[in-house]
Order: sequence, then C-alpha cells, then structure tokens
Amino acid sequence: MKITQERFVHEFKKRLAEKFALDVKDAAPIELYQTLVSVVKSGYSEIWRNTWKSYVKNDQKQVYYFSIEFLPGRLLKSNLLNMGWYDVVDKGLKQMGLSLDKISESEVDMALGNGGLGRLASCFMDALASDGLPGNGNGIRYKYGLFKQKFVDGYQIELPNEWLTDGNNWAVARKSKAVDVLMGGQVHLIDNGKYLEAIYEGADVIKAVPYDTGIVGYRNDHVNTMRLWDAQIPASEEVKYPTIEDRRRVEDLTSVLYPDDSNYEGRILRLKQEYFFTSAGIQSITRHYKKYDRPLNEISEHIAIHINDTHPAMCVAEFMRILLDKEHMDWDEAWQQTVKTMSYTNHTIMAEALEKWPVEMLAKVQPRILQIIQEIDRRYALELEGKKDHDFIERTRIIKDGMVKMAHLAIIGSHSTNGVAKLHTELLENDVLRDFYELYPERFNNKTNGITVRRWLQVANPELAKTIDQAIGTAWRFDAKKLHELKNHVGDKKLLEKIGKAKLDNKKKLAAFIKEDTGIEVSPHAIFDVQIKRLHAYKRQLLNLLHIVKLYLDLKDDPNRDVEPRVFIFGAKAAPSYHYAKAIIKCINEVANMINNDKTINDKLKVVFLENYGVSLAEKIIPAADVGEQISTATKEASGTSNMKLMLNGALTVATLDGANIEIKDYVGEDNIFIFGLTKDEVLEYEKNHHYRAAEYYDNDPVIKRVLDAFVDGTIPNIEVEGHEIYDSLLRVNDEYFVLRDFASYVQVQEAVSEAYKDKQNWNKMCLVNIANAGYFSADDTVEKYAKEIWNIKPNATEMKGKAKDVYPL
Repeated sequence: MKITQERFVHEFKKRLAEKFALDVKDAAPIELYQTLVSVVKSGYSEIWRNTWKSYVKNDQKQVYYFSIEFLPGRLLKSNLLNMGWYDVVDKGLKQMGLSLDKISESEVDMALGNGGLGRLASCFMDALASDGLPGNGNGIRYKYGLFKQKFVDGYQIELPNEWLTDGNNWAVARKSKAVDVLMGGQVHLIDNGKYLEAIYEGADVIKAVPYDTGIVGYRNDHVNTMRLWDAQIPASEEVKYPTIEDRRRVEDLTSVLYPDDSNYEGRILRLKQEYFFTSAGIQSITRHYKKYDRPLNEISEHIAIHINDTHPAMCVAEFMRILLDKEHMDWDEAWQQTVKTMSYTNHTIMAEALEKWPVEMLAKVQPRILQIIQEIDRRYALELEGKKDHDFIERTRIIKDGMVKMAHLAIIGSHSTNGVAKLHTELLENDVLRDFYELYPERFNNKTNGITVRRWLQVANPELAKTIDQAIGTAWRFDAKKLHELKNHVGDKKLLEKIGKAKLDNKKKLAAFIKEDTGIEVSPHAIFDVQIKRLHAYKRQLLNLLHIVKLYLDLKDDPNRDVEPRVFIFGAKAAPSYHYAKAIIKCINEVANMINNDKTINDKLKVVFLENYGVSLAEKIIPAADVGEQISTATKEASGTSNMKLMLNGALTVATLDGANIEIKDYVGEDNIFIFGLTKDEVLEYEKNHHYRAAEYYDNDPVIKRVLDAFVDGTIPNIEVEGHEIYDSLLRVNDEYFVLRDFASYVQVQEAVSEAYKDKQNWNKMCLVNIANAGYFSADDTVEKYAKEIWNIKPNATEMKGKAKDVYPL
C-alpha cells in the first residue's frame, strides 16, 4: 500500500492515542518520537520478516559481520529516507504543527561504538541492506557504551552514557533465541571411543539474550538484522548469585565498551566480552544452520563469518569448538570448514592495537578455547617444518612468550585478510604482516573503506543534496559514483554560488549550535577548520594545536595583521586511561579559553572543542566544514573515513600522504587538496635508522621554539603539568610522531589554505571537484567488492535496488 500524507497523519494520531492516550498538542517530544518510531517500524516489519524468509527459500549464503563496535547514530531520519517516506512524513508532521528535526532530536545515539571502527561497521550494515545482500551484524548491547564526555576546568571527565533510559525503540528482544555461554572453570578431555569429549567443571553459565534491530535498505524491499547480545543470569543459575555484587559480575559484562585496560580487572573483562559475543553469535549461527538439516561439512558454502579487527578473532577457535565438541567432526574437516568460512579485516599497523592476551588470562576466561588455540598453533608449526626456517615459524606462531597473538589466529584461521586502504594494505604485505603475505599471498587483498553517502549527504546536508539534484538529477542518490557528473559543471557560476550558499547556511546553523552549547560566538564567514576523530597521538591533534598557538602569537605581535579569520573546531574523546591524550585535551581547552577571551585579536581566531563527539554531532559539524584536518603521521592511519565524509560535503582536505588520503588525492588531483609532510618512505627511513632528532628543530627554528616555550613559560595559563608533559614528549622523548619535523610544512600548507579561501569562486570550484569524486568512496561499492571477492554472497532474488518504489506499506 502506497503511503500518503493523509494516511500517515491518521496512523500517527491513532498510535499516539493508543500508546499514550494523548492528542498531538498535549504530547511531549519523547512521546512524539516513540509514536513516530512505532509507525516507521510497522512500515518495515513485514518486509523484515519476508527478507529472512526469502533467504531460506532461495537457499542464499549469508554473511555475519562480527564487530565489537557499531555506531549507527540516530536511525529515524535514515530509516525514513531509506523507506522513501521522508518527504511525506515531514509534510505530514508539519500539517500537525510538528517538526521532524525537533522530534529527531529526542532520539539518543546508540552508545555502541567509539569511532571509525564502529561507524564503518554501521556503514557496512546499511550498504549490505541497500545492495540487497544477505548480511547480519553481530555485536554487544552495551548498557552505557563508551562514556559521556564532559569538560570540567578543561579536563575530560567520563560520565555514564545512560542511553537506554527510555529503552531502545528500534530493537526487538528475542528471548526465545537466547544461548548459554560458558566461562571459567576447568575442562578435561575424555576419549569415549568415538571422539574426545570436553567435560566442564565449575564453569559459569551466562545467558546471552539477542536484541535485533532492522537495518532498512535504500528504497528496496530488503531489511537485514543487526543482532546485539546482552548478558543475563540464567534462571537455573540464580542460586549461584545470591548478592547484588555477584549479579553485577554477570550484568557488567555488557555494561561498558572498552573497559579500562590499564589494570588486570579491566583487561580480563574486555577478554570476557570478546568471548561472550563471539560465542553467542556463532552458537546462534550454527543452531540456525542445523535447523534446515544441511550437512555441516558444507557449512562454508552457506555461511560466511567476518572478523572486523582482532576483537572477534576468537571466532576461529569458537567455530572449531562447536564443530569438534558439539558436532564431533574430525579436526581436519572442522579446520577446512573454519578457514573457508572465516575472513578478517585488519584495521591497524600499530603494534599496541594488534591484540595479545596472556595465556593464563585466556585459560581463566575459557580454558577450552585456549586448548583449541594451542592445538591450532601446534599443527601450524608442524605443517611448516622443513618448509620454513625456525625463525620464520617462531615469528608467525600464534602463541609466543606466554602471549596469544589474536591477529595471527585470525590470519591463520581464515581464507582472506584485507587492509582498508591501498597504502595500508601495502604496509601489511611488505612490513607488518610480511611473513604471512609470503606464506599466504592469495589470502591478502585491499578493500578501501567507504561511507554511507545517503546519511552524510541526503540526511545530514539536504540543502546541498537538492542543489546537486538541480544540477545532475537524482540518479546519484542510487549510485553515488554518478556524483562524478558534477565535474561537467565546474564552470557553472550559478551552481558554484549555490554550493557556497549551502555551505554558508550550514555554517550559520553550526554557529548557532556552538553559541547555544558553549556560549562562544563564531562568525560563519570565517574558515571553519575541523578535526573530528578519536584523540590519539598519531592523529596529531597536537600539530593542529601548535599551529593555532603560532597564529595566536602572530596576532599578539600584530593585531592588525591581514589574516583570514578562522574557527578551529575539535571533536574527540580520549580513552579514560590514555593520560597523554587527556593532557592534549586539557591544553586545547586552555588555549581555547585564552584565545576566545582575548579581545585584542579582534575575533580573527576562535577555538571550539565540542563535548561528547558522536555521529549526531558529526552530522552538524561536517556539512559546515570548510577544511578537514587529516594530519596523521604517514603510515599510521589505516584509512580514515572522516576524510571521505568531509570531502563529500565540500570541505577541502589538509592531509598527509597517509591512509585513504592518497586515494582521495588521486581522484581530486593535487590542485584540490592540500598535501604536506613526510612521506611513507621518509617515515620508515627515520624509524629504521633512528636519525631523527626533534631537539634540532627546536634549537634551529625560532618559531617552533617560541611555540613550544609557550607551553611551559606561563604564556598559556592553567597547563603547568600538561604543558610540561607535551614539551617533554616532543623534546625529551624525541617526538614519536614527527610533529616538529612536519610543523614548517604544515604551516606553509595552512598559509596556502588561507590564500585559496580569498577567491571564493575558485574555492567553491575546488569544493565541487571534491564532492564530485566522493562517490568513489561509497560503502555500497566497497561492500559489493567484499561480497564478490571475499564472502561469495549474492543479492537477494527479490531485491529492488534503484527502482525507487514505494515498497514500504503502513
């Protein structure tokens, strides 16, 4: 049934009365929101069910995407857009005197992720559904997520993020699909004459309850599932947990994303989380598979399991456990099916992010999993004897020096390992994972990350989206690569003016938000210079800060200096135990206080650090950005996806030749991006030969000396401790990420940005070129490559992508 404005208004009023016994004029925003969600869910619930039925009917191979993070953001507008209901609902709400924008503000971001890893997983979920592909998400239903960030006296304070206070209106609890996860205790293997039987003693039983969220495809009759697991106490086990503290030990398992790993308790909790959701997910998958009486020695032909970074690497051992202990397959057959079923994405070359767990810790969490990993490791080494030398075997073993290397487990136990940008994959193959690439060259491949163009342009920036429609039509909304047709209009002055107007309107909205949120007044006519990403030393928010201090000191010398006014906007969280990152946050905030309250510089410089950065805040910032800062040390950022979102919205990129910045440069051309800094080879040379001496830059460059001295001589107030920490990290610890080495180049490229901004028409032309090429970074296309080249899955036979049909009835 086709949705109409009249039918929507009738249904909305009816549900509001049934749900809350209220008229529209008497309802609070949260009640209006919950009613609207109810109407939307009713529109896709039958299609969700039919999607699942079609998988079974068509005997389609499915992929299960395991990720410890998902960061979907608000789903209301995204679902309305994907269902083709957006305009009708918007008009219907206006008819009732309501605002979709205001109602949407009542939706709380799901606190299920931290940054790029979780956002990528959610982009892929959207893309799988929009490509009509049979795909499922598998993760954890965190009660509090990461944390809610507040600034107190410039310091980051972590508060509980109580995002589930009003429940999650999109999720459906499936208690009948719960599974039991065993942890702890001891395991003994007994030969019963037929197979080795695993006997558990003293293990804790945790009930894993799934909560399913429908992931709506874009204008097609396709809805996939994101399944998140909650930890509960089984009714049969309640006697084991007589006190509140005992019960909390179980319930806290799914309370917080990334427990503090600076202490033993936090680390073992994180390891338990990783086993909990991998075990729950794989048990659920195999149980569903067995329901249809298919042979287990063919499971890899029907199921693909993807390991998103190392957190779910225990999928390999858990899958083996199920096949060996529950289904009694012999080892070789179980291993063959495991390798064919599993695939792995590596997201980093940073050693600290390639997880390693002490053997004794894994034995405490799940002794049977340790036994299986030990056997995988033993057989791996045995197979290489005589083929590789002893050093090679020892370097690549899963267990070494009492540590279990999860990346090694994922690589050895899967048929595909991919990097997420061209440079990143090259670094994996030629450096970080070189031994494995030599051993399994056919398993390695690149899949450059992508973004959901729909959310970041159609939802977040509707004015720019409509401007594009007027220029090239609406086909790009179904195939983002068609944005490339904008390049045919680079000489269209009216179009360039409209792009500039859309940007200015978004900057005015963000300026109003900044005023409301922080009290800081910023001019929308200034350059909005944005750095939004996790706070980490290698991402070099510090380099940005040093440049800001330089600009400020220049203005103090000459307040009448002719400069393009700038507003520097930061959004970032630092891990609670990451002391250095939190020191940088404190320094940014104190520099902001100093600059924003200094009347002598005539508002030519402002600094804004917005609290609690997340998807919904990004949707406000990104459309308003003039400049996107992608300034990680070359070789350190795997891909980056904020670079793609910012270019899509017409921001120009200041970038090192790192991650996907290289591919962005290749598409837009060197004239439409601002490149600076060390190259990959230069960084690797420094790291190999240890020739870098940061103090030489301090001693020989008076600008650097003056800027660094400002951190320790009282110029910047209230950072006595943090200022010295940063000063020492650059000079005494020798500047691990080459901030001082790249500083002069960074200053030079920023001067080029200011000069380019003076020519607004040419600036808008550069913006257009970036928008036109952003479609090449669509997650839809990335996922299609995963589907064809890794997972071997095909679109659903009833998929209707690109036909713009009103397939979602009320």
